[in-house]
Amino acid sequence: MKKVSLFLVGFLLIPILVSAAAASPEWEDIGRGNSYFRSVLVYQEDSRIMFAGTNNAILRSEDKGGNWRVVLIVKGADKAVNLLARGFTEKNSLYAATGNGLYKSLDSGKSWIKVFKGRNSLQSQCLAVLDSSFGIFLGTKEGLFYSSDNGRTWQKKRDGIGDNAVLAITGNPKAEGLIYFACSNGAFVTQDKGNSWERIFVAHPPEKNPDLEEKTDDARKEEKLPDIRYIAVDHNNPDCVYLATSIGVYRSSNKGLSWELIPDYGLLNKQVESLAISVSSEVYALSPSGIFVLRKNRWQELSLGLTGRVRQMVLGDQDNLFAACDNGLFRAHIGEWSAVTDRDYLAQYRKNEPAIRQVQEAAIEYAEVNPEKIKRWRMQAAKKALLPQVSLGVDRDTGDLWHWETGSTTRNDDDVLRRGRDTIGWDIRLSWDLGELIWNQDQTSIDVRSKLMAELRGDILDEVTKLYFERIRIKMELNNLSIEERKKRDERQLRLDELAASLDALTGGYFSEALNGRKP
Repeated sequence: MKKVSLFLVGFLLIPILVSAAAASPEWEDIGRGNSYFRSVLVYQEDSRIMFAGTNNAILRSEDKGGNWRVVLIVKGADKAVNLLARGFTEKNSLYAATGNGLYKSLDSGKSWIKVFKGRNSLQSQCLAVLDSSFGIFLGTKEGLFYSSDNGRTWQKKRDGIGDNAVLAITGNPKAEGLIYFACSNGAFVTQDKGNSWERIFVAHPPEKNPDLEEKTDDARKEEKLPDIRYIAVDHNNPDCVYLATSIGVYRSSNKGLSWELIPDYGLLNKQVESLAISVSSEVYALSPSGIFVLRKNRWQELSLGLTGRVRQMVLGDQDNLFAACDNGLFRAHIGEWSAVTDRDYLAQYRKNEPAIRQVQEAAIEYAEVNPEKIKRWRMQAAKKALLPQVSLGVDRDTGDLWHWETGSTTRNDDDVLRRGRDTIGWDIRLSWDLGELIWNQDQTSIDVRSKLMAELRGDILDEVTKLYFERIRIKMELNNLSIEERKKRDERQLRLDELAASLDALTGGYFSEALNGRKP
């Protein structure tokens, strides 16, 4: 009976496993036990030759990642190899941007020499490098440097960029002299080999003169523009530029003159860290949640099955996608994989789950942070001026004396002055402050509460969204585990229950009731 049960369970899992396999490419670990990968470089003309940068060394492979050997050990406080790039002017030249300067190789990575060391720790942290026909551009955490003699001497470029960090540099072989720079203060472009610069995207508001700065409300003061993380150009169309920012991916079809924010549907985390454009102009994005590809205005995850943080992604030849991770170097052949577009493969995992919008609304209702509450307060405050202020007064007079005159000389108490009855007066006053029809002092308090409520609502929605989609990912991971992996399955199931309990705590028990069909 036990064997039959296992067979039935395995048979039922087959459609789910096939669907999950179609939804994401299969990843192969080619790190061979090495870890803490930060960058990767594949020779386009000979895919057998590969280089990988770790947190302290550069590795070289001549058999597509079958075997690796160390060709450089980086010394210093920051040893990470942030970027590996091919040279342009010298044959077999390579560059390695590290946390302790820029290294160069003239013999296909067999030996290395340091060609740049900054004057301080920030300049020594090299983040990006581009070798062109007219010079080498080097991006550091403290500005941009340029060399016109193959790295023997360097000069700092101060126009526009200044001392801001240069995060990425990219060009296009079809448009010589056109180079884009992603910096901490914005995106820049030069179209005349670095002689002049133009800022095409602002990352932070420009500094203002405090003496001339006008007074603004709190919401305006807290407004921020997105942070830039990376810039990429479509080699098939040099006019098409993409920006990775803290709120998503921007696209420009006219060399950065105007920008549009690409819809983030399917992108689990809007903080995009880097981009890659394929030979067929497909856009790949790397975020803390994984690797995604944009197809039909929808982002689809490719990193299912990867564990650990992905530090860099690189598109190689033959439709290979490489991921440098903390726990290894992985390769996926995306040419054999096709995205499911007509049928949402995630529907099976969401079938018994309440919609994310319903869970968010339940959390907002439970925490009493609905925006309608503020609107209701504002309407009530506006109507306050129509209601009068009522005052009630009472006047009591006890000073009246009554005198009785009877004319009798024999009766007692004749001609005696007696105290009269108390006299009580009432008055009611109604008053209106018509000035409150124009401005009500309660509006100031409502504005403060509205700001605090908006912040709290944002935090709650972020937490609910994170927990909700983590449940989906855990359920997908459960389906990919074999029946024999009992310990892992138990741990994942416990995590599912924990996430459900957390969602119940945020929604007042709505989530579990919806799972059991007691809530619409």
